[in-house]
Amino acid sequence: MKRPTITDIAWRAGVSKGAVSYALNGRPGVSEPTRERILAIAAELGWQPSNAARALSDGRAGAVGLVIDRPAHMLGIEPFFMQLISGIEAELSEKAEALLLKVTEDRVTEVETYRRWWAERRVDGVILVDLCDDDPRVKLIEELKLPAVVIGGPAGKGQLPGVWSDDASAMRAVVDYLAALGHRSIARVAGPAEFVHTAVRTKAFTAAARQRRLDRVQTVHADYTGEAGGQATRRLLAEASPPTAIVFDNDVMAVAALAVAHEMRVPVPERLSIVAWDDSALCQLVHPALTAVRRNIAEHGSRAAALLLRLVAGEPVTDDECSAPTLATRGSTAPPPRA
Repeated sequence: MKRPTITDIAWRAGVSKGAVSYALNGRPGVSEPTRERILAIAAELGWQPSNAARALSDGRAGAVGLVIDRPAHMLGIEPFFMQLISGIEAELSEKAEALLLKVTEDRVTEVETYRRWWAERRVDGVILVDLCDDDPRVKLIEELKLPAVVIGGPAGKGQLPGVWSDDASAMRAVVDYLAALGHRSIARVAGPAEFVHTAVRTKAFTAAARQRRLDRVQTVHADYTGEAGGQATRRLLAEASPPTAIVFDNDVMAVAALAVAHEMRVPVPERLSIVAWDDSALCQLVHPALTAVRRNIAEHGSRAAALLLRLVAGEPVTDDECSAPTLATRGSTAPPPRA
């Protein structure tokens, strides 16, 4: 079926293409009855403005870019990104904006994607995730003057506006909760060490453990996959004095750890308490259900998209801190076994 054009509308209305353009763009040059007749014909034909034409006229692409530097198969199993994208889409759909999503498996490719999008005017701005120490993306985005919002912060994001929640206070709450149950040996299976939010959580975890004067704490790093989380759990439980509680930096690793504990005949929570970061359906469907840090990830996405659209429109913007995380306690945590 042929896509309707301005020429089709002009022919049906018996006016010039210029008159149609004036009417569709709300500009003076046609009478009000003629404008209404043109708009009615455009609606009848199913005419929609061309993004390419709009980009030529006002420089807008009508799209926001998001690059996720993770293996593609991870997106289907990690609820975090599904919730984040749903929040972004909810905001963009209200403004008739599109989301251009690309998955890469290395940071070099991600950086080149931003360069290409900027050169080709494919997007009006981008949303950055997984901020790293001395992140090359921040410097590049600032050099290109490409509008961008970081999900994360406030540290490490340069002059870019950011949307985040207080990970440090959430981690302190987790340690305080486990210590109050009586745990003295707590381990943490964290995400990649280079991520800024990993460092923030690690610092808070160590400081809270020191304040509580716990006997032993340790942090090991993994890549958020179930396989890596399971391997880290096996190593920790095989130690001569295994921890009585383990905190995981995402739900996928925590669910894998629960399976490993069953495999190694370590009852949860009688001998091992498990806490997941970012509550999800996965945490609630397993048995026992997992105690988890609950953040509104969709809220992060929608607020980041809203902030970016304001930035693209030339409005002044400031950092946006989302609602504070909370701890949902369930059956995977309990006091440790007596010595």
